[in-house]
Order: sequence, then structure tokens, then C-alpha cells
Amino acid sequence: MLMQANHTVQPAVSLESRKVSVQIARVVLLAGPSGSGKSYVAGQTGLPVLCLDDFYKEGTDLTLPRVNEMVDWESPLSWDFDAAMTAVTQLAETGRTSVPVYDISLSARIGERTFDLAGAPLFFAEGIFAAELVEACEKAGVLADALALRRPRTITFARRLVRDLAEHRKPPMVLVRRGLRLWREDPLVLGRQSALGCRPTSAAALQRRARTLLRAASRKPV
Repeated sequence: MLMQANHTVQPAVSLESRKVSVQIARVVLLAGPSGSGKSYVAGQTGLPVLCLDDFYKEGTDLTLPRVNEMVDWESPLSWDFDAAMTAVTQLAETGRTSVPVYDISLSARIGERTFDLAGAPLFFAEGIFAAELVEACEKAGVLADALALRRPRTITFARRLVRDLAEHRKPPMVLVRRGLRLWREDPLVLGRQSALGCRPTSAAALQRRARTLLRAASRKPV
């Protein structure tokens, strides 16, 4: 199911309480359709990359949205906004946070790990729900930029299917049906992410923008 406007996630705490006063880093939010290559392109910049997919809710969570008795994993309501925002602000304040390790094939968190910026003044937070954080990050004063990776949707379809099959995310026919549905919906997904504040960009333009932001962050205190 496409992420509709009435699926906008409501934060668990006041956005005003998120304001970061001591800051050592800023975040570049990177959205884009599933399988568009967000994690790969962000990783190519050499900056730390926080995977927002690790903040999915567990499959047993009673608040998960459902369509025809199936969990709608494309809805932002299947995702833990508050935990993701907490991780982003902790990284901006301290350079370190604890993040869950999520197994998509099991729809479950199987552990947690420490994510450390190692002194980097800039980091990416990427995922299909990254756009949900734009307003909160702006109000917290930690947003460096918000982008949405744009690629031809047939390429995205092929990348997504190869990835999902290789990682055994779901049964093959489920992945094929999901992939075809997302192929149809990708332009609308990108449109929603743009409406939430993410600027559509190519992979090459994203690399250039990252270099510009990094130079600016390195010249002066964050």
C-alpha cells in the first residue's frame, strides 16, 4: 500500500523538547524508493551511514498497520519514529548512540549495536522513511540537508528484487508481487518524500552535495 498523507507519523514527544544545544555533528537525511541504492550511494561518500530500516517495529507489535490482514511495511506507521529521532539527536550531541539490529526476514530485532561517528562532523541517515524526520530535525537544529535519491524506476525494481532475493527477506513470489506494486508506486513515493522536504537528486549530484557540506562542516564548528 502506498504511504498516504494520513499516514504521517506523530512523534511521541514534543518537537520542541528535541532542540539540541550542544552539537558536534549534523545529519543528511536520505530518502528514496525502496531499492534505489540509498545505502550504497551514501556509503560511497565515506561518511558514516545510519540505516533507518533498523527502526522498524517488530512483527508482533499490535500497532502495526494492516491491509487485508497483512502488515503494511511501506507505511511509516510500521516504523518507530521516536527511536529513530532519538538516535539521530544523540549522534548530533555526542557522536555515539545505540541502535537495534533488525532482521527483515524475521520481522524482529535480534540485538543492538553501538553506532559511532568517529569524529565525523556529518553523517547520513538513510531509509524509505527518512523524510518523516525532516521537520523534527529542522526544529532540533541538526539538519544539514534532506535529499531523496531519484533513479529510473525499472532500475530500482531490478535492484530491489535482486537484493531482496539475495537476503531472503520474504518468499520469492511475495517479493515479486511486492516489487511490481512498488514499481507502479515509486513515483508517488518520491512525490510524498519531496512534499515532506526531501529534494530529489541523482547519485552524482548527491556525491557533490556531500563533499560541499563536508568542506563547510570542516571549516567551522558545528
